[in-house]
Amino acid sequence: MATTAIPTTKISGGSFLLDDRRPEEVFTPEDFSEQHQLIGQTAEEFAVNEILPNVEKIEHKDFSVTRDLLKKAGELGLSGVEIPEAYGGLEMDKVTAAVIADHIAKYAGFATTWGGHTGIGTLPIVYFGTEGQKKKYLPRLAAGEIVGAYALSEASSGSDAMNCRTKATLSSDGKYYILNGEKMWITNAGFADLFTVFAKIDGEKFSAFLVEKGFPGISIGAEEHKMGIRGSSTCPVILNDCKVPVENLLGEIGKGHVIAFNILNVGRFKLGAMCVGGARVAIEHSIAYAKQRKAFNKVIADFGLVREKIANMAVGIYTGESLVYRTVGMMDAALNEVDKSSPDAAKETRKAIEEYAVECSIIKVWGSEMIDYVADEMVQIYAGYGFVEEYPAERTYRDARINRIFEGTNEINRLIITGFLLKRAMSGQLPLMPAIKKLMDEVLSGPSSDELDGPLAEESKLVGQAKKLGLFAAGAATQKYMQAIQDQQEIMGAIADMTIETYAMESVVLRTQKIIQAKGENAAALPLAMTRVYLSQAMGKIEAAAKKVIAAVADGDMLRTQLAILRRLAKYEPFNVIELRQQIAQKMIERGKYGIA
Repeated sequence: MATTAIPTTKISGGSFLLDDRRPEEVFTPEDFSEQHQLIGQTAEEFAVNEILPNVEKIEHKDFSVTRDLLKKAGELGLSGVEIPEAYGGLEMDKVTAAVIADHIAKYAGFATTWGGHTGIGTLPIVYFGTEGQKKKYLPRLAAGEIVGAYALSEASSGSDAMNCRTKATLSSDGKYYILNGEKMWITNAGFADLFTVFAKIDGEKFSAFLVEKGFPGISIGAEEHKMGIRGSSTCPVILNDCKVPVENLLGEIGKGHVIAFNILNVGRFKLGAMCVGGARVAIEHSIAYAKQRKAFNKVIADFGLVREKIANMAVGIYTGESLVYRTVGMMDAALNEVDKSSPDAAKETRKAIEEYAVECSIIKVWGSEMIDYVADEMVQIYAGYGFVEEYPAERTYRDARINRIFEGTNEINRLIITGFLLKRAMSGQLPLMPAIKKLMDEVLSGPSSDELDGPLAEESKLVGQAKKLGLFAAGAATQKYMQAIQDQQEIMGAIADMTIETYAMESVVLRTQKIIQAKGENAAALPLAMTRVYLSQAMGKIEAAAKKVIAAVADGDMLRTQLAILRRLAKYEPFNVIELRQQIAQKMIERGKYGIA
């Protein structure tokens, strides 16, 4: 397995807020091995030659076509990359998993099906299954012979998964668990063969079970009529005295939450990768339309405000790539330290993935909001035609919207980001509180001159300012609310927004520095322009979020003092973003699609 480009240094999750990283410490798309590129090409060809010609059939819910495609994906090895070789998989790295998700996302209806099958439908068994469960199910899931689904949500407990009402009771002979309840919005439910179902044993112990569609007592409700991703199956799963053999208990009794939350972490980074892939398709359609649509005797691709949209789409894709592959590169570096022959290998693998829960939530929130922006601007470029079903913008817009709800809503993920960081700070795993105190002492002692040199020195300085702004706002909020800050959701959300933008800023700067080191500044002109546009956007968002927090926690003289400090930390000379966006748009329009070369 050629993964030599992945950094070997293990980096702690969440440490980006406190530590400065070097370009060589991050993984970027420019570091893809030959194997990564080949499997990306395989996924790309599969999407173009097999998925796209069948879009209309899949949109009309011809799921026989979907199942055939899942088998073909299995034959190509696209569905088994995270399954160990011993159980019919390829056992490849997380970068490979992200690359496939990225390329397969050319049509959201099938990408949703494939993601539900290969991710949340299969990985619970990979990470938590017994030897018997792995041998029985994984080879068939890898091959696409059977289809997996994940049944967690309920009508009364969507994001609040622990509030599930589905119950499991051990039969009097001790051979079965009897499950009763109803699961809602289950992807692949209409044609899945195997469900990971969450229920409370005796109404208390939250646990997971592997439920085959042929077990007595399981039935599938009608297909939901959805706003978007109509090519995927979404149905209720009804359990009425469903008999599940005791050997199909997944993981430990009462530890279902460990399965649910760890699997969602993996789902989140893949969703982010799919959002990036979907945005690439959207910009290509948008450019093609803008180059042929005329108004006022010239093509609309020549209009400044249209070019601004195209440039912003490209900046979003470049930044999204930087975020996704930096994070999966860190995951792979941590997973490389796991001894796969150890009896604790599965547990250590889960720990390595959980380490980056904050980063996975960031990718999910950032990516889903980026694709929403891109889809919205695509409709705007198509104008009236963007509202018409025969043109691609309409479905792109509808399909994109679900991403902010999938894998935990963006609101829940924002609370996870801030809550996880604060939890680590309180436990001493992340020295956040000492860093906040140090910053408070620094700002009270007056302005400091942080002199940096080398490529992107000014841009790196802006990243440093973003980190300080985040720490300053978090410090002011924790000083006022202490432990009770968990109840201040608006403040938690604003701190999460600052954290998200800081991670994105640093990721894009480090990637561009790495490109400059490898190719020189002239060859990196386009990445540099994209980086500067993104930093300008992000600093505005961070400053606004910081003001929101400060205004909520201080008043009078204290508010005026803190706002003065905030202005000092947020001060920078603006880039000429109009000129930069013109440069970016020109390159994209010439190329006809996204690219940075």
